[in-house]
Amino acid sequence: MISTLKRSVLAMPGSNARALEKGKTLKADVLMFELEDGVAENAKVLAREQAAAAVKGGGYGERRLVVRVNVRGSEWYKGDIAAVSAAAPDAIVIPKVNSREDVLKAAADLIAAGAPPKTRLWAMIETPRAILDIEKIASAADDSASRLEVLVLGPNDIAKSTRARLTPGRPALLSWLSAGVLAARVHGIEIVDGIYNDFNDEAGLRREAEQGRDLGMDGKMLIHPSQIGPVNEIFAPSDAEVAFARKILAVFDAPENADKGVVQIDGQMVERLHLDVARRTLALTEAAAE
Repeated sequence: MISTLKRSVLAMPGSNARALEKGKTLKADVLMFELEDGVAENAKVLAREQAAAAVKGGGYGERRLVVRVNVRGSEWYKGDIAAVSAAAPDAIVIPKVNSREDVLKAAADLIAAGAPPKTRLWAMIETPRAILDIEKIASAADDSASRLEVLVLGPNDIAKSTRARLTPGRPALLSWLSAGVLAARVHGIEIVDGIYNDFNDEAGLRREAEQGRDLGMDGKMLIHPSQIGPVNEIFAPSDAEVAFARKILAVFDAPENADKGVVQIDGQMVERLHLDVARRTLALTEAAAE
């Protein structure tokens, strides 16, 4: 497991010291220490202090550590940014981003607070305005000062604010999910799917994770450790995909195919553009094995 993997992003409340400690033993690619949702108002300061201390204390191995702060403009935001920037996590997650300007303002806040260059910015997409302007939000990544690295979708908030129903298969949200993937790819950043609420329903989780993977998501946000294993498995290449990727590289590496743009492998026509897909498949496999 290396820092580039974002198959599983486990949210854990910063107010729960035992959960933060347990995170050191979990096989999530990313641990998101939570200061916003899931933290009561009277525990906001405690959550901030404990999350910052956990990041500073280390002991999490190759897991990426990110911290979701409270919404910009709230009474906790400035204190969150100051404390978390000083702790230097891998990223700071900004909730309820609505515009490109929101990203740039948050990035300026990080820089002013002294967050080191390694601390990137993740933007939560949770509102109708964000959905409508998702490509504009993703375009902030074209400005290196934005530090924008990842979009994180919040289906629960989107459904609430649009009155769309979160039914199996998420048909009401599919066009919005795909728009997010397109925006991320146009601007060279990654995108993480939102949570599956029923952590006792592994079959439902698997179906939704497979859907997100097939749409092009890079991973999924989780709310319970039991969801980590299935999601890591689903967002990793299958044995068949790995075997076929190796065949693609071997065939195109053969001297007799040096000038060929298309070859036949196992009865399939394979173009050189599939080389990039094959290389990414093998890179993900190698990363997951570390």
